[in-house]
Amino acid sequence: MSPDPIVRHARREDVPAILELIRELADYEHELSSVEATEEKLLCTIAFAPSSSTSTVPAADETEPTSSNKPARCLILLSPQGIPAGIALYFYNYSTWRARPGIYLEDLYVKQSERKKGYGKRLLVELAKEVVALKGGRLEWSVLKWNEPSIKFYESIGANMMSEG
Repeated sequence: MSPDPIVRHARREDVPAILELIRELADYEHELSSVEATEEKLLCTIAFAPSSSTSTVPAADETEPTSSNKPARCLILLSPQGIPAGIALYFYNYSTWRARPGIYLEDLYVKQSERKKGYGKRLLVELAKEVVALKGGRLEWSVLKWNEPSIKFYESIGANMMSEG
């Protein structure tokens, strides 16, 4: 048992935990009935790290490539007890003005029982490292206007809100 949480790219065997966390997120957002994700769909649409990989960002040739059929990646955070406590589901994007790749964070979720431990920040730090490693232009995400706890969290780590206009 590690004294610190572990963040790594998700493996195929993590899919049941990923789906459980997706459902918890949907329930938190009062949209559980809208979840169409299944284990099978996640297995077909997420590019996974190999089961033997222990690094957070495995070498490109060790990880399934993203593609039009598998556009997403997922970081999973394991608590010091080895229990899945959070996920960051994301995909790559592109900035035409900067002519550089980036990452769009589709969903960041930490189990309610595991909040206030720095896990959300830890997931974002790992994503930011990946943006830097690919010489990317930015890390982007959106937050529902009513989700004040999440807005406060992002503001607390220095995120800048973008608005049109």
